[in-house]
Amino acid sequence: MTEFDDQRARMVEHQLAGRGIRDPRVLDAMGRVPRERFVEPSLVASAYADGPLPIGEGQTISQPFVVALMIESLGLDDDARVLEVGTGSGYAAAVLSLVAGVVYTIERQAGLAGAARRRLAALGYDRVHVRHGDGTLGWPEHAPYDGIVVAAGGREVPRRLRDQLAIGARLVIPLGRTRRAQNLDRLTRTGPESYEHDDLGEVRFVPLVGRAGWSEDRPGGIPGMSMWGQWRRPVADTDDPG
Repeated sequence: MTEFDDQRARMVEHQLAGRGIRDPRVLDAMGRVPRERFVEPSLVASAYADGPLPIGEGQTISQPFVVALMIESLGLDDDARVLEVGTGSGYAAAVLSLVAGVVYTIERQAGLAGAARRRLAALGYDRVHVRHGDGTLGWPEHAPYDGIVVAAGGREVPRRLRDQLAIGARLVIPLGRTRRAQNLDRLTRTGPESYEHDDLGEVRFVPLVGRAGWSEDRPGGIPGMSMWGQWRRPVADTDDPG
């Protein structure tokens, strides 16, 4: 095993399985995707640290546990069609592509979208399709989706994302009344206009910016990047991720 292989294995054992992630496909995918290839070169030594890391453009790559929890909470089948809002570096999309059938991911920052597209192609993740655009509007051409994951915190679930979710499918999104902290919400579409919600715990994510999200020019900014994409519930309370 290489040094990174060993770090990845320990991440899966201690940060994920040790905190209650149980889906063997999610654990396997997290153990296969080289997280060190999705972080800034200066932060490679911290790639498997138990926390988020900055990736530029005011965005972060989320804490590994948060990535695993959100993906596990979707309950995906091998042939699932998934929409991701907030591509970032492409790490979560790569993991999703090993759990589902095809992944459509949207990033509002053109530089990040382009870099993620090149990185994913170079690493052979050919079941991931990257689009630069407003993720709050979804990607209707490929709907309905068997799962939607939103890697940014909103005030409410954007209507267009709810409409693009298949009946019986799940959407996971951080929701909060402020830009600074949220609870991770799992929405299950039970009918054409009916939904159920489950609270999966406290998190901190960058704001969901777009037509159906927070205004980009709203004062307040993004403080303390080291905490975004971070799980906030104490480890003792994470035995059952929901």
